[in-house]
Formats: sequence, C-alpha cells, structure tokens
Amino acid sequence: MLAASTLAQAASAIATNGMAFLLPALHGRDHLSLATAGVVVATPTVGVMLTLVAWGWMADHRGERVTLLTGLSLATVFSVLAALLGNLVVFSLLIGLAGGAAAAVNSASGRVVVGWFPPERRGLAMGIRQMAQPVGVGIAAISVAVVADHHGVHAALWVPAIGCGLAALLVAALVVDPPRPARKTGTAPNPYRGDRYLARIHGVSVLLVVPQFVVWTFALVWLEQGRHWEAAAAGALVAVAQVFGALGRIAAGRGWWAAVPLVVIATVLTVADNGLAFTAVAERAGAFWSGRALGLQNTAQFLASSFVPPLGGLAVTHLGYSWTFALAAAFPAVAIGLVPVRGERAVS
Repeated sequence: MLAASTLAQAASAIATNGMAFLLPALHGRDHLSLATAGVVVATPTVGVMLTLVAWGWMADHRGERVTLLTGLSLATVFSVLAALLGNLVVFSLLIGLAGGAAAAVNSASGRVVVGWFPPERRGLAMGIRQMAQPVGVGIAAISVAVVADHHGVHAALWVPAIGCGLAALLVAALVVDPPRPARKTGTAPNPYRGDRYLARIHGVSVLLVVPQFVVWTFALVWLEQGRHWEAAAAGALVAVAQVFGALGRIAAGRGWWAAVPLVVIATVLTVADNGLAFTAVAERAGAFWSGRALGLQNTAQFLASSFVPPLGGLAVTHLGYSWTFALAAAFPAVAIGLVPVRGERAVS
C-alpha cells in the first residue's frame, strides 16, 4: 500500500509541480517572458486548487481506490493530449486539466497510508509517502527539463503521461481501501468546529509552501541563465537536491561562492515539514473528514503556489534572483507563530 501510494504521489508531482521545469524552454526556446511563461506553468497548480476538495469528497464517500484510479487515468489522458496538440492556449488548458486530475492522489493516497498504518507508525509512513513529491520533482527536473530543451515543451508531456499511466496500473494491482470504523447514526462531527487547530496547521503549510515553490520554480532557470549551466547539469543538480529534500521529509544570493549550495540546502528545508503536517491533519479530521481536510490543506497550498510563478517572474525581472529568494524567506518567519506546540490546547 505504501509503495503504491508513494509511486502515485511521485507521478502526481511530475504532472503538477514538475511542469515548472518547462519554464526555461518556454522562456528561452519559445521566447515567452518570464511572467507569461510563469502563467503557463502555473495552470496545473490552478487545476489542483480547483479540484482538491471534490477529490477529497470522493475519497470520503466512494473510497480511495476508485478515486486514485479515476484521477491517474484522466491525468494520463490529458497529458497525452497535451503532448499531441500544438496550440499554446490548448496546451496550457490540458496541462491544467492534467494537474486537476492528478490532484486525486493528494487526498486519496494520504488516506490509504493513514488508514493502513497504526498511529505509532503513521509519522514515518507518511514521511515516506510525502518524500514522493520531491522525488517526483527531481525526476521532472532531469526528464521534463531536458526533453523540453531538446525536443520542445509538448514532447516533455510524455513524461507525466507515462508516470501517471504506470502509477494507475500499480494502484489497480495493489491498492485496497483501508478499513474504517462504522459510521454512527447521523453525520460525522465537523472537525473545524470548536477550535482552530486545523486552521492553524493549514495556515502554517500555506506560508511554508511559498519559499518551497519559489525555489522549485526558479532554481533551474537561475542556474541556466544566471549561472550559465547546461540544462542537463542544472536538472541533475536540482534532482539531487530534491532527493536530499525527500530524505529530509523522512527523518540564494548573487555572486556568492556559496550560492549554489544554499539553493540545495533551501530545497531540503522547504519541503521537510509536509509529512508531519499531513499526518496531523488526517489524524485530527478523522476517517470521515480526512479526505476533505487534506483537500482543503492542499487547496490552500496550491492557491498560494499558483501565484508564485507569475509573481516570482515579475520579482525576478524587476528585483533580481537575490531579492526574490530573500523575500521568500519572510513567509516561514511568519509561520513560526502559528505552529501548535507540545502541551498547547487545540483552541487558540
């Protein structure tokens, strides 16, 4: 169950977050401005944002297996169509639909892990599942970026198409809906009433996703254009950084000699919190609300991340990479005050 959920999450990350690595090709090869190219690569995150709660509802009411299979199958179809059709507007719409379809994995695969692992093992299990996101982004950094550089952005869409297709086959072969307690008479109590624990976790996750997406979106184009690296070398470094970021879930400047190492460190630190946040949300929401709660969590995150590529592109254009990365550091500083601490009551 954990292996299938992890692979599905990695494939979903390629279809959603991995599209940021089309940015160098759209900007350099297709001559779009950074802001315009940022709008294109943001469409998958917009698709995710618009569909997550609906997928969460489906997981709550129809089960995890059917939700995963439906989402991954649709993501495969839309990615294939995006690879075959040439119009930029249609292409943007299709990768947005692929992202929206792949969003099914975010809620459903988390429910599979929480449902099949006991409380004392959920933190580690969810950390392993959550490491799939930076691993998927790392795969995209190597494959999507290089294919787009050599063959164009449409050809790069075969990467998420193949990934989502393989994940759908594995889910069909392995995933069984986890047991859940019998529903009592009436509806399950709303976990958002009575205190702001879940709202605070959502708020922290939203603030922390901004620097995460700033680094993911602009590290590659910064290495290629600001540091004059080849696409393959830049993609390889980003991929290695994502692998270290994945391991972090389990357990920057201009002209500085340490700038490239700092980007690697930033990649690790900006993704390390997600596994714990997802576990806390799923446990607090309970079996009959966790799909929607995880959907709301990701919706808020992707709402924030949808603005990162276009606004970040404007910031890079007018302020440069150094100030853009520096501004991103303000968001986790604000998040510190929202994190619940040991011994604190859920109400605040």
